[in-house]
Amino acid sequence: MRKKLLIGLTAVALAGVALTGCSSRASSASADTAVKKGDTVGVALPAKTSQNWVLAKASFEKALQGAGFKSDVQYSATVADQQNVIQSMVTKGDKVIVIAAQDGSQLGTQVAQAKKSGATVIAWDRNIMNTKNVDFYAAFNNYKVGQLQAQALLDGMKAKKPTGPYNIEIFAGANTDANATVFYNGAMSVLKPLIDKGELKVPSGQTSFQQVQTDNWDPKNSQTRMTNIITKSYSNGTELDGVLSPNDTLGRSIITAAQQAGLPVPIVTGQDSETASIPLIMKGLQYSTIYKNTDDEAKAAVDLITDLANGKKKPTGVDYNDKTNAYNGTITVPYKPLTPVLVTKENAVKAYANNPTLEKLATDNQ
Repeated sequence: MRKKLLIGLTAVALAGVALTGCSSRASSASADTAVKKGDTVGVALPAKTSQNWVLAKASFEKALQGAGFKSDVQYSATVADQQNVIQSMVTKGDKVIVIAAQDGSQLGTQVAQAKKSGATVIAWDRNIMNTKNVDFYAAFNNYKVGQLQAQALLDGMKAKKPTGPYNIEIFAGANTDANATVFYNGAMSVLKPLIDKGELKVPSGQTSFQQVQTDNWDPKNSQTRMTNIITKSYSNGTELDGVLSPNDTLGRSIITAAQQAGLPVPIVTGQDSETASIPLIMKGLQYSTIYKNTDDEAKAAVDLITDLANGKKKPTGVDYNDKTNAYNGTITVPYKPLTPVLVTKENAVKAYANNPTLEKLATDNQ
């Protein structure tokens, strides 16, 4: 009996040692996966479809180097490319993976793999949809962007023609971009009540997101659609007062379509403060844009990473309850917001005071 008891106690003791060993290894593995200064941060950017994406690589490399991290910044021409890029970053052991999604609805498998590897996942500029495997989201307040664009459209039309009703057309970004619906929803929160009252009219009848979205954010698609709308709805002399454009690239294509059709250029909004649009704004061809400093947006993500490296469980400036901007269909992603700035001819020089290139463009084209 004593022998059996000793055997039993020995087995329990050995089991305890085994469990202690497992616990120790688990704690060690957890510690190994925590981000620290000197680690590599992967940044998966989409295709270079607008100027802000072109600028993003240098912005991240500068911010990461300044904060004491190594950078692994890569572009992707297609969704499949970006899926492969993220998988490669996981395989290489990048401790943080920042993702500006090519298509935020098609990265669920990749972010799940990233989380399983122990990496921190940060959605940047665009949210990643329908997954719980996103730790943070850093971006400008995109609902506010849409509201600013809509208000600028109204202000511009009223300044040009004091009384309505006004005829407008509505454009949105790509349905593969989570931001596009947020921009649209923000804008329609301002415009739809006026459409319902008859103060704004949409002669094409196209107002739903799916009717007004622009495949791939491609200006060829927006120019073609604008040309078709003009032919069907404005060739009889109906006046086009304004067009809600979600960014500068599409705004320029809409202006081109109006010019080629021989129409007076309507009030046209935009976003991103692209260098090609600043002269148009200063000369009155494009009414407005939105300034979202790419350096500031990259720094916001790097500040999150720095806080995590410094042991902060809740990084500075993060909102955990902003469903309007940060709900991805599964969770409300902890969100670090930045404030967008509306820019028109009147405030351009002041708005770009911290950006020598844009300030010079605005000044030179006054």
